[in-house]
Formats: sequence, C-alpha cells, structure tokens
Amino acid sequence: MNTSTPASFWEQHYRTRRTWGGRANPLLVEVATPLRPGLALDLGCGAGGDTIWLAERGWHVTAVDIAHAAVDGLRAHAAGAGLGERVTTARHDLAESFPAGEFDLISAQYFQTPFALPRARVLRTAAEALRPGGLLLVVDHGSAAPWSWNQDPDTHHATPEEVAAEIGLDPAEWSILRADTPRRRATGPGGRTATVTDNVLLVTR
Repeated sequence: MNTSTPASFWEQHYRTRRTWGGRANPLLVEVATPLRPGLALDLGCGAGGDTIWLAERGWHVTAVDIAHAAVDGLRAHAAGAGLGERVTTARHDLAESFPAGEFDLISAQYFQTPFALPRARVLRTAAEALRPGGLLLVVDHGSAAPWSWNQDPDTHHATPEEVAAEIGLDPAEWSILRADTPRRRATGPGGRTATVTDNVLLVTR
C-alpha cells in the first residue's frame, strides 16, 4: 500500500522529470483551438504542456499543482520561453484551497490521483469560477494505458454522465455541451503506444 502523502507522491513524480512544457493534451487542443484567447486555469498542471500551449496562443494562464517541483519547473520553463508574462504558477492542494479569480477556460486534464480527493467539490468550485460563457473541460481516463500509475483491473472509470451528476450543477446556470468517450492512439514513455479511451465532459456557464 502506498503510505506517502499526496504532496510527497507528486513531488517525487515531478522531481524525476527531465522535460517541461511538452505535448499538450489532444482534447484540450481540440476544444481550445477555435476559442478567442482569454484567461485560463490549468488544474493539476504537472509538467505544463497544456499551459505552455495555451500561453503560446495568447492565453493568460494560471497553472496550479500540489507539487512545488511541478510549478517551479513550469515557471522556469515559461520564463525561458519568453512566456513569463502570460503564465502565473501557484502551488495549491486543491483539497484545501483554490486559486482566486474568474476564467474563460478551466482545464482539468486527467485530474485523478491514487489518494482521497474531494474531486466533485473541486470541479464544482471550478464551474463556479467560470465567467459567463466560459468553459470547464474535464478529461478523465476511460481506460488504463500500459504506462499508467493505476493498473488496478477493478478500477471504475466514471462516465462523463456520472461525473456531471457528481458535480451537481444547476442546469439553469450551466449547460453540458459535450459528454462522450472518444478513443485515440496515445504515445507514452519510451515511445510506447496504445489505444486509450478518454471520458470527456465540457460544461459552459
């Protein structure tokens, strides 16, 4: 059993990384490409590929993660890439705190963890931080890639409809634009490839 804390687990995970600001997640690219740049929030930014991709396209991005290693590495990378004025990083344990502000786009890409997390509450808080017309994009694993940290065969991958029900947003204020489970060919560490399923929920205020 993993007895480390969430913070120490993710610190160790990102301390071992050697690159920052890598590939953006394809579903974020798909959703954000036609949008006019504004204010974005990247929940659990990790190595920062999504943050850098958005900043390169004119977005001002607040990137948060529980790991100091993640936010420090991303901040240095953004500055080196000339994107420091468009990227704000902050450490947040989202079980305890949430960044202030209102946003045009909030991205929660694979916002899943081996530790207890009040995920529905965090995502509800994210929806409440949207500006009118803003988008909350939640992309979850719908299957386990061979390189995933979670190889438990009994894992239940919540459907987009289940995630929406858990968040419990008032349909008078928020609308579901998309709830589907596309499949794609993914590339993991060492160039390994596998077909994976993504569970996608897109909500607008």
